[in-house]
Amino acid sequence: MKFSVYQVSRRGGRATNQDRMGYCYTRDSALFALADGLGGHPRGEVAAQLALQTIATLFQQEARPRLRDPQEFLRRSIFRAHEQVQRYAQENKLTDSPRTTVVVCVLQNDAAHWAHVGDSRLYFLRNGALLTRTRDHSHVEHQQKDRSPEMTLLQPDGPTRNMLFTCLGSGQLPMIEVGIPQALRRGDIVLLCSDGLWGQIPESVLVRQFGQQVLSEAVPEVVEMALRQGGTDSDNVTALGVEWEADPDDLETSMRVETETMQPGGFASTIQNRLDDTPVDDMDDAAIERSIAEINAVIRQSANRK
Repeated sequence: MKFSVYQVSRRGGRATNQDRMGYCYTRDSALFALADGLGGHPRGEVAAQLALQTIATLFQQEARPRLRDPQEFLRRSIFRAHEQVQRYAQENKLTDSPRTTVVVCVLQNDAAHWAHVGDSRLYFLRNGALLTRTRDHSHVEHQQKDRSPEMTLLQPDGPTRNMLFTCLGSGQLPMIEVGIPQALRRGDIVLLCSDGLWGQIPESVLVRQFGQQVLSEAVPEVVEMALRQGGTDSDNVTALGVEWEADPDDLETSMRVETETMQPGGFASTIQNRLDDTPVDDMDDAAIERSIAEINAVIRQSANRK
């Protein structure tokens, strides 16, 4: 595999940065993840970090050197992350559990696979155009789904804009939405970002920036745009961009990753080790299948209510 990656995270006007991001890869598979700890609940940054660490740990265990089923892995690893956040709350006797959103992408076999919970987004761009993006698990996004652009513009903005109906760490099962895999072409861009970015920049502007600039310029530029727009009250702003088989002439050497020379058991990661260095709790196959079935049932019920 050959890809370039560039990531930036800024605290903005908040007291702490509760966003977390990172990536890891083997010879034949790469994983990119971003999580945004939820305000209004304790230790959101811990929830975000635990989510990424859990998913990266499972990826390291199972991508040898590739995942058997990337979509099944995404669903299962995100659910395990949810369990680990809940476990952390129980062990620390917290009256309210930490919570976080998450968006995860796996590149393998010349295809992109992704899944998300909450309103951290993934954008899939090709030749300066948006092919698809994730849809937020927020009430406003679902209300607007079937509305015309004119009706959408009339919708109020404000504190309820990003009210979520699912996340990791809460007492309810997370609604893990797995996207339709996309075949990768040279130059395709995958952008993962927190709502601190997309909430401040119109989608058309965001897409245009990546169509006009190379990755190492576009990622920091859109982050700075969001910070300027947010002003002194700016949310945390985080973006992780990946370009597939990018032209080496357009890249800094430090951005380019080529995995062909890695050993089959090789592994590299920018995601820190787990906070407590303990293994991810084991679940037998039957328990995993029951959990996934329950999650799918919740998703179907939600779809029927639309």
